[in-house]
Amino acid sequence: MAFAVTSSSFKDGDYLSKDFILSADFGFGCAGGNKSPHLKWSGAPAGTASFAVTCYDPDAPTGSGFWHWLVVNIPRDVTELAPGAGSAAGQLPAGALQTRTDFGVPGYGGPCPPEGDHPHRYIFTIFAVKTNKLEVKADTSAAVVGFNLHFNTLARTDIMGLFKR
Repeated sequence: MAFAVTSSSFKDGDYLSKDFILSADFGFGCAGGNKSPHLKWSGAPAGTASFAVTCYDPDAPTGSGFWHWLVVNIPRDVTELAPGAGSAAGQLPAGALQTRTDFGVPGYGGPCPPEGDHPHRYIFTIFAVKTNKLEVKADTSAAVVGFNLHFNTLARTDIMGLFKR
């Protein structure tokens, strides 16, 4: 079985619903629920010691994309995150760590592309990691988390949602 991710919140290539869009609290002009979507994965390769999850928008007009969510150190026996797991009061498994996004804080920050821009892609990636724990902290930047993942990933799988205002 190949490493794969699915979601009951959206299908690969579908538009994300308002529940998963950035809330007005962030001040970017969106008024969604800012809830992280459901993610479920299977088929992790032998040797997987933990998992990581990221959400990245490669279409953000920044020159370097935009990191919306980073979670590392998810125990290897966990293969699913419930909707809303990435919120401040979310239900991440024990030991999992959310790190700083491009919003400047840990936790899920939903899509909110510039008004009138083309549809943006939001790529949710599950990483099968060969170590139990990446040595990062809640305030570690997405670039440093990515660097650590680059050298410790056995396999990865993606699911993509879209959003346009």
